[in-house]
Amino acid sequence: MPEKVNIAIDGPAGAGKSTVARGVAGALGFRYLDTGAMYRAVALLALEKKIDIYDHHSLCELAKDAKIDIINSNSGETTVLLNGADVSAAIRTPRVTKIVSDVSKVPGVRSILVEAQKMLARSGGVVMEGRDIGTVVMPDARYKFYLVASALERAGRRARDLERMGFSVNLKDLADEIKRRDHIDSSREADPLKPAEDAIIIDCTSMSAEEVINSIVTTVAEGLS
Repeated sequence: MPEKVNIAIDGPAGAGKSTVARGVAGALGFRYLDTGAMYRAVALLALEKKIDIYDHHSLCELAKDAKIDIINSNSGETTVLLNGADVSAAIRTPRVTKIVSDVSKVPGVRSILVEAQKMLARSGGVVMEGRDIGTVVMPDARYKFYLVASALERAGRRARDLERMGFSVNLKDLADEIKRRDHIDSSREADPLKPAEDAIIIDCTSMSAEEVINSIVTTVAEGLS
């Protein structure tokens, strides 16, 4: 059993963080935590309650009162519960994706969810992915990785995901949306998207998910041997 260190995996939208982090956690027997799912859950709740995304006070109240649970099965599947309801599919829809960066840039929302994420990391043995994990949530993580890929490649990956869910997509529109989210995430006042100074940067534009997973697992295993 590997030492229960924490592993941070950051990067922009569509870089493959979720697939990679889930694979790394499975290979090492660690817990996987998708922090983006938490922000998506708040965004979904805002849509359901018809809260204006510019009403920061109401968004913070939603984040404070929301009960978000992320459950990982032995088979590697992740279930996201919002106030007891399974929203695993609902949080991945285009309407949620369209506003999640606007919701997640609200300082009060970030403060509430980051504190919850820090609590989950205290026991160690966590592979956590997001946009500020190595810089804010787990700055003391033993291993930090930052995934990058071209906007076109990331749009293609997102298109394939949405098509599997039954949505019709336009690749150019997706690429434009990814660039818009990149700008919001990297320029926001609270915890902007950027690699930690000691992060290992992996350009996965031409790499398969399996290759990225194997690279990270090898690096961690060698460090813990």
